[in-house]
Amino acid sequence: MSTYERIYEVVRQIPKGKVTTYGNVADLAELYGKARLVGYALYQVDKDSDIPWHRVINAKGEISYSPLRRGMDYLQRNLLENEGIEFSAEGKINLNKYKW
Repeated sequence: MSTYERIYEVVRQIPKGKVTTYGNVADLAELYGKARLVGYALYQVDKDSDIPWHRVINAKGEISYSPLRRGMDYLQRNLLENEGIEFSAEGKINLNKYKW
């Protein structure tokens, strides 16, 4: 199984209405310390894929905004809100409540 496939297998397990961090996905995929690699792998996922890429956020409880994502940041927030995940006024997700 390729490195990206290992990452995708972990991400597929995140239940609806929950999130986890890039670092947690890396650890679960036995890619310790490779949170950035998880981000690169998820950047490659087609938005219509069965991989729930939108459920992975940064360790601060935020969506990692980037102009390189060409609007996917806003799609990610919309998808999470549609699953019942709430954001604070500062744009953060309560990891104590929603972390998988």
